[in-house]
Amino acid sequence: MFRNPSPILSLFVLMTAAGFATAQDDYPRTSSGKPDFSGNYDISTLTPYQRPQRFGNRLYLNEEEVQALRNREMNTRAADSAPGDPNRAPPEQGGTIGSYNDFWFDRGNDAFALDGQYRTSILTYPENGRLPPRTPEGQAKADAAPRFEWEDPGGAWWLETGDQPFDGPENQMLQVRCIYFPAATIPISSRAYNNIKTIVQTDDYMMLYVEWMNWARIIRLGDGEHKPAALAKYDGDSIGWWEGDTLVVETVNFLDQPRQPADRRVVERFSPLEGGGLVYAFTVEDADYTDSYSGEMVWPPTDQIPYEYACHEGNYAMEMMLKGARVKEVEHYLQQQSED
Repeated sequence: MFRNPSPILSLFVLMTAAGFATAQDDYPRTSSGKPDFSGNYDISTLTPYQRPQRFGNRLYLNEEEVQALRNREMNTRAADSAPGDPNRAPPEQGGTIGSYNDFWFDRGNDAFALDGQYRTSILTYPENGRLPPRTPEGQAKADAAPRFEWEDPGGAWWLETGDQPFDGPENQMLQVRCIYFPAATIPISSRAYNNIKTIVQTDDYMMLYVEWMNWARIIRLGDGEHKPAALAKYDGDSIGWWEGDTLVVETVNFLDQPRQPADRRVVERFSPLEGGGLVYAFTVEDADYTDSYSGEMVWPPTDQIPYEYACHEGNYAMEMMLKGARVKEVEHYLQQQSED
């Protein structure tokens, strides 16, 4: 059973969206008079998705905290852009080899502000700005979900359990296979890179193109009926309607996935923002969590265009994960032979 957000929160979201959507006479509009959100948006932001625990229930940052956020990002970029030492020793066994250098990241240059105030997090509900706890059943599903090979520091445990997590590409998670990444798709959130979103809107449809994984969400407007659950998709079935100048999109009927259950409902709100861009708000009702959760962020317009997310070309991560699994299997057999 879904849990509804608190009435106070719902009222706050509606009032906030209404405030952004008023007096937008200069905002582009369709032939039917509705706001036309068509265009490209760069949603990269330094505002964290979940609120750092030190802020508690505080919604806004002060000026010093905003500057500290910027300074931390600039220092990280400087460190990650420094030339590597060609004479450095290899990492210790079990240690990390690090990640991409700064060239490949695009986390944004600043946090976002609403009404001139910077937020401590994108999440606004629960009041602490953090995801609610999982239910016992939800936690069990999360623990059993497929993992990256490097998240398994032990040996070839799958040879003992009969599981087949690393037998081939088809056994891998959808994002590893370069097919679909739910965290970037619905509800939409800022990621470490590939944050361009493109909207093409008519009176009957809105296409929302997600740069990460080249995923195009098709939202039917004015159609009040969802398709049957038997036609479930990775990104669910989305229908939209207008509440004043705010486009409300409801999505249900998700394909059941280890990290994205079918028993899920997502409501998104797109509201015009004075001076261009839009405010994106969302509420997720997920049976794997003890409560719903909601968030809000600014989508600034950009003249940049999305690029092909061709992670399937030279997908070295996939290749190395499967090679690493084979190495662990050989070590497992050798260990067994030595014990016999």
